[in-house]
Amino acid sequence: MQSKDLLQLAEQFGSPIYVYDAEKIKSQYNRLTKAFSKVENLRINYAMKALSNVAILQLLKEMGSGLDTVSIQEVQLGLHAGYDPEKIFYTPNGVSLEEIEEVHAMGVQINIDNLSILEQFGAKHPNVPVCIRINPHVMAGGNTNISVGHIDSKFGISIHQLPHLVRIVENTKMNIVGIHMHTGSDILDIEVFLYAAEILFDAAKNFKNLEFLDFGSGFKVPYKKDDIETDIEELGKKLSKRFNAFCVEYGKELTLIFEPGKFLVSEAGSFLVKVNVIKQTTSTVFAGVDSGFNHLIRPMLYGSQHHIDNISNPKGKERFYSVVGYICETDTFANNRRISEIKEGDILSFRNAGAYCYSMASNYNSRYRPAEVLWMNGKGHLIRAHETFEDLLKNQIPLPIEGTKA
Repeated sequence: MQSKDLLQLAEQFGSPIYVYDAEKIKSQYNRLTKAFSKVENLRINYAMKALSNVAILQLLKEMGSGLDTVSIQEVQLGLHAGYDPEKIFYTPNGVSLEEIEEVHAMGVQINIDNLSILEQFGAKHPNVPVCIRINPHVMAGGNTNISVGHIDSKFGISIHQLPHLVRIVENTKMNIVGIHMHTGSDILDIEVFLYAAEILFDAAKNFKNLEFLDFGSGFKVPYKKDDIETDIEELGKKLSKRFNAFCVEYGKELTLIFEPGKFLVSEAGSFLVKVNVIKQTTSTVFAGVDSGFNHLIRPMLYGSQHHIDNISNPKGKERFYSVVGYICETDTFANNRRISEIKEGDILSFRNAGAYCYSMASNYNSRYRPAEVLWMNGKGHLIRAHETFEDLLKNQIPLPIEGTKA
């Protein structure tokens, strides 16, 4: 997808707007499956929290993907998008037993990550196939907010609690069919991932009726030129060999599962905004745009970097700008960034806007959330309309005071 295509979409659909390139999503999916082609039974479950638009779910479904979900609402969206229940994994955290049982009734695979719920669910439903999420106590991830496999994490059952876990399974006669881990996002060192995998292999030996091992995801994608990314091909070569050897040791061909989110959709996304104002201060040149962290919160929340192109003037002389939003508090996308000269009315494009961008958008300051467009077969398809004032009012109930209608 080229800059001229993005400009045409901004003109056609307005700004701000999210655009997703279907071909990039497909190529990332194929890259991952090719890297693990030596594994006989491979399954990809897209982590839909990254980007949950139904059209994106349908696109991945056509490629053969399953779904990794973390809430009952995501399960419902997956079913609405046409996924068979057995292709949906449900891996919640801190939810009630009632929600887990409600999801179980939908026929999806349950993944439990704490001893209390495991014992309660197992006592009531000993025959239901259950997966267990292990916390391997391995620190991985590019930010403390997205490192979830360390010892202080709320996620998973501590590997040090394995004896207690096994006792619960034996007492309840539960049907454990899978073991799962997820160390965190933005994995830089595949050796750390392989080390955590060994912990999962050792834990798996305690369960005799497994059908799969789920290694999570967290593969890092590049955010800037020459940025480090997870070497998927090298990981595929090393982990495939070790996984196949473990299957021989276990005495059964297991399924290897990954649950990528960012890896599949991050680089496919562009976020387009219009420059409202150029503001020169005593020390800074601000480019104020028609968006804010209500639409893309990652730079403010994680300090993440999104490369910014001025697609209205791609060959212009570079100057330094701080790109800021219109939210009424500190709202900065980029500080002192080199960008082709910007004028009011120009369209800026934020790269890597496919994952955890629209899905974390809000109506803060009572601003509307933007539209979403899927670029497929050389054409833009509107897959979510811009919000309107009616959307803001939809679930609000005014007080029945005098002078208003009850």
